[in-house]
Amino acid sequence: MIVTLIIICEVGFWVLLAAGLATRYLLRMPRLGIAILLCEPLLEVLLLIVTAVDLKNGADPSWKHGLAALYIGYTVGHGHRTVKWLDGHAAHRFNGTPVPRPPRYGTPRALHEAKVWLGSVVAAAVASGLLLLAMWYVDDPSRTSSLESWMYTAWRTAGIHGLIALSYTLFPKKAPAAEPERTDREDILSKR
Repeated sequence: MIVTLIIICEVGFWVLLAAGLATRYLLRMPRLGIAILLCEPLLEVLLLIVTAVDLKNGADPSWKHGLAALYIGYTVGHGHRTVKWLDGHAAHRFNGTPVPRPPRYGTPRALHEAKVWLGSVVAAAVASGLLLLAMWYVDDPSRTSSLESWMYTAWRTAGIHGLIALSYTLFPKKAPAAEPERTDREDILSKR
């Protein structure tokens, strides 16, 4: 049941996102569109409640509960950035604003990657907090070892993402050199 609810929450996330953006840009009702977008966290609250009820009813903590915690953590850590990115693309498509692009080179790109990595740290912290609460709630170490392994998975993922983000600082990509402008004489010579 938990896995089904995770799938429903993921589908619901994208349905609410599409409905919010469509209302905001196609129907030209920005306030209603934002209200729809603000309903998205309710999906995670629903998943959290169902997971807690499942554990309270005596379900053995398993990978399903760990996955639910990681899903909620990911949504908290990266959901806002995802919505903002898609909103920027919708604004570009329907209002003609510039395409939202992350910086491509040097220190600005490294700072961008560091901010994204901080989202992964937040995701791991939220997931770990939820898993610790579940372990405390069940209060049986022999039944909660699978939840503990999900905490390690969350922090291992954040660590790998941190190494990737750090690589942008240690090995920054340099902007290509601008081509020197050609003179009229060079253009004429190159056409011969």
